[in-house]
Amino acid sequence: MEESLPEDPGQALYEERARKLFSGPVTFLLSAPALQFLPQPTVPEIAFAGRSNVGKSSLLNALTGRKAIARTSVTPGRTQELNYFNVGGSEDGEAPPEFRLVDMPGYGFAKAPPAVVKKWRYLVNDYLRGRQVLKRCLLLIDARHGVKPVDLEVMEMMDIAGVSYRVVLTKSDKVKASELAKTIEKVMAEARKHAGAYPEISVTSSEKGMGIEELRGFVLKSAEGG
Repeated sequence: MEESLPEDPGQALYEERARKLFSGPVTFLLSAPALQFLPQPTVPEIAFAGRSNVGKSSLLNALTGRKAIARTSVTPGRTQELNYFNVGGSEDGEAPPEFRLVDMPGYGFAKAPPAVVKKWRYLVNDYLRGRQVLKRCLLLIDARHGVKPVDLEVMEMMDIAGVSYRVVLTKSDKVKASELAKTIEKVMAEARKHAGAYPEISVTSSEKGMGIEELRGFVLKSAEGG
């Protein structure tokens, strides 16, 4: 189910190219706790944002066709860092990657200390505002819950930063079709209110593979400036 994606005659081509690209080298690069630790801005970046437990790791694994690549960097103390993954190129680093995926730290953690929340806001806001090679963000929203106030805060942050982003519904298989349709309508209506957001959204399920091929193609298209 990917009815919310626009009709694009080149979509199938992007999907096939993306499938081949992601079947090649996809490797964890580094975790950056602050901007000075980011890799050199030499290739395009696609960032993933979302509330804690939204299914971000599962989506990254599904997109890359790996079982646990997004957990490579997830160890205690790293949850508030920007995690980088190279897509394409060579594993030995001699050939540069085609682009990089950036797993941004989850937000909306209910019991996080104020200092942690403050650190997250500064890190993410500085990254969004200052990263010239950032081509697009994917903002993940749990289809079971829809857009929450904390999601709206992040959307406004991206609007102010001038970042182009697309809302991606996750765990869509966990919702009845009638309820999912209502959620899609509400989320699309909200997205249209935001300057930086695509008016269309992506509807996915990492577990069932719903919308993964289409989103993979969209990631490649975004990385190439489309």
